Amino acid sequence: MSIIISKNGQNAKKIDKSNFQKEDYLQEYIQNNPDSIPIYELKEDKRLFVAKREFPTNAGPIDALAIDKDGEIYIVETKLYKNPDKRTVVAQALDYGAALWKHMNDFQEFINILDTETKAKFNMGFDEKIKDFFDLSDEEIGLTKETIRNNLNEGNIKFVVLMDSIGERLKDLILYVNQNSQFDVYAVQLEYYKFEDYEIMIPKIFGMEVKKNVQRGPVTQRRKGDEPQFIVQTKEYMGKNANKLIELYSYLKDKSDNIQWGTGAVVSFAPIFNKTDKSTSPFSFYSNGDIMVKFGWLLGHSTREFVEKHARTFVDEYHKSTNLKIPQNYLEKTFKISCQEFIDNYDGVVGAIKKLIQNN
Repeated sequence: MSIIISKNGQNAKKIDKSNFQKEDYLQEYIQNNPDSIPIYELKEDKRLFVAKREFPTNAGPIDALAIDKDGEIYIVETKLYKNPDKRTVVAQALDYGAALWKHMNDFQEFINILDTETKAKFNMGFDEKIKDFFDLSDEEIGLTKETIRNNLNEGNIKFVVLMDSIGERLKDLILYVNQNSQFDVYAVQLEYYKFEDYEIMIPKIFGMEVKKNVQRGPVTQRRKGDEPQFIVQTKEYMGKNANKLIELYSYLKDKSDNIQWGTGAVVSFAPIFNKTDKSTSPFSFYSNGDIMVKFGWLLGHSTREFVEKHARTFVDEYHKSTNLKIPQNYLEKTFKISCQEFIDNYDGVVGAIKKLIQNN
């Protein structure tokens, strides 16, 4: 295939398709130019952030690992058409997905790998980079990361096969997999042309044509939660212990100035206390029973002395009333109280939260 280039309708030139010489160049190109993967054709506001090339797994390195602002995880495998094993690329991508789901048990380690990469490439941490890239608020960053965690735990991973040319048999295979399984596999053909100092890329995506009837796992669309959704989902996740969290929600709803609802598959809320900050909360509560403690988020909005004073009220009561330990760097890093820890130490955890609110 050729394309025609002209200027003001004059001096038209026929440009023949070029070839990528190395897969490394293709991988580097998509990291530097993530919009060359036309995920926006799936949904208008979708775009990918390629967080790391050569992401390590025990099945071998993933060519590129990407995320979108909804917290969806994408494994991107690149293959040049001249490569003799191009028909195995789908199986290879699925194998990497299985390895990532099965063996990446430490979510903080997962984030640390991405954090190291973004610091090396962009001179900023992972949180700061995705905040800038997707134009997220502080609250949304935490929700996006929590959705990433849930998708990783559930093995909800999407796959992109990126090639310079995609044959009909590979297209048929991808359509078949999408129609008859829970997997989302997309093929992206990236046609490459060179003209003087310019590189021209024409992306085409395949695999989105299939409307699935397969029962899926948790939905990860970013829709804002509300009270009815929260109560229903809390009962689904926590069963007989649901009233513990629902009662705490009722208390916080009464005492706070505003309830800020999050977006994501797991409904969450953050109580806002205007005396502390009108837009940021030190806590996020999730319908699965997890609690995120985020004193560090207040540092950009209040003085360190103010934040330390309030945080210390919570920490002292928390250590006095529970057997749980808080990280020493709790002012710099978010930490989680898991559902089980919340249930087992209910009185102590709730007491520490109420102590902080009463002293607010």
